[in-house]
Amino acid sequence: MTPEDARYPDMIRGHGNNRHVASPEAIRIPSTTEQVVEIVREAVRDGKRVAVRSGGHCFANLVFNDESEIIVDLRLMDHVGFDEEREAFVVEPGATLLQIYELLHIGWGVTLPGGGCYATGAGGHFSGGGYGILSRPHGIVSDHIHAVEVVTVDEEGEVRAVVATRDPDDPHHDLAWAVAGGGGGSFGIVTRFWMRSRGAEGGPGDLLPKAPSTVLCTFAAWSWQDITQEGFASFMAAYADWSKEHGSLDSPYLSLGHWLFLQHAETGMFNVIAQLDAAVPDARRLMDDFIAFVGDALGARPVVNVTEERPFLKATAQTMTAGETLTSPSMRTSHKSTFMRDAFPERQVEVIYRHLTKTVNPNEHTFLVINSVRGRIGALADDDTAAGHRDALWLVYFESYWPDAADDKRNVEWLRALYQELYADTGGVPVPNGVTDGCYVNYPDTDLGDPAFNASGVTFHELYHKDNYPRLQRVKAAWDPRNFFRHPQSVELPAAHG
Repeated sequence: MTPEDARYPDMIRGHGNNRHVASPEAIRIPSTTEQVVEIVREAVRDGKRVAVRSGGHCFANLVFNDESEIIVDLRLMDHVGFDEEREAFVVEPGATLLQIYELLHIGWGVTLPGGGCYATGAGGHFSGGGYGILSRPHGIVSDHIHAVEVVTVDEEGEVRAVVATRDPDDPHHDLAWAVAGGGGGSFGIVTRFWMRSRGAEGGPGDLLPKAPSTVLCTFAAWSWQDITQEGFASFMAAYADWSKEHGSLDSPYLSLGHWLFLQHAETGMFNVIAQLDAAVPDARRLMDDFIAFVGDALGARPVVNVTEERPFLKATAQTMTAGETLTSPSMRTSHKSTFMRDAFPERQVEVIYRHLTKTVNPNEHTFLVINSVRGRIGALADDDTAAGHRDALWLVYFESYWPDAADDKRNVEWLRALYQELYADTGGVPVPNGVTDGCYVNYPDTDLGDPAFNASGVTFHELYHKDNYPRLQRVKAAWDPRNFFRHPQSVELPAAHG
């Protein structure tokens, strides 16, 4: 597709953030690995800058920018099935999360512990880690990557498709290691993932996590009018203790996936969305006790508290399509993230409370999301995959969504002001230390590379990848020595390679 094509305007912007629009010479839409190889070969020959899209959910301008000359759009590569030869499930990068969950569940009774937005594509999500409501009992998506097929470019400009597995004896093992959490767009174009849980044996229904039959789904909400600053501080401390107590594999709450949505007080509430496998012993009592704990710690009674038992796939689809921020194709957004290793210090709790209750609200979809993690995520070491935030207590998202370009400035500045004040003691970013542990690569934030917003001396590469970054650079040098696959936050070549 070129600019003259009627479809072109639909193809030059993503689903997740309409602030960023590209103007490429062409969008190429392959349906096979062989076509991807040919597209890359032509781009190498012609010296064209390539960017890659799977679901189009990138929150920053890593794909849709002025430097992208050819966008390789992988949406036609969306097959999900079982590969008898490799004894693993195959997922192509253009498959979207809800599509993947539906096909795996209906076909084989299995699932993946991935994210909660229906339209996110496998390509970027899988290669950046992939956290979701089933991550506490089953880890993150990249933990289940058994092998990958990647289109690469070598020193001489030769293009080929390489299959790399997580088997340590595979000479291509490091490429599979890097793709499992190292972020998208740095090493090549992933054209297939093969998914199988570590140590799994047996038939297809035994090779990935079993999907629950039914789940308890809870939505509870508290009015900010009933929450004092002291009550909020009390809750944040108590919730940190709860998360530590129930972060182990033997906790009865291992299967409780939940998010805390802290909306701005002007338009929202303090919300909890939770899901628990209904087959867990005493599941209803556990859920009720958790909601009661939240309310007691806040010192307030919920204004809404609804728990329903639903079939797994119905519950999953409803959660993934609940609200304009997930379903609207025209939203403009700003996002930031942090991994927390311990509770927010008192000063930071005061900053959060003040920004959510005292400042002018930029829009109705402004919030913090606290995602409780641990559980099986911590069963692997930081260097077992490229996703190196294994002992985090929480993964926190800072988000703002709005429809009009005229509101860009106030929304972006509101989120920046909160983040900068929150991490003022560490140069404006959550550096890895005893309390914070860097940022999530699937929530890309170009402010992290701007000295105006990051005065910490810690690069965005270290915030995303921590001690795994030097190894990622070595993989980059081995598999993309020409730095052909690059974007504003891609892994860089080691200094010796220029």
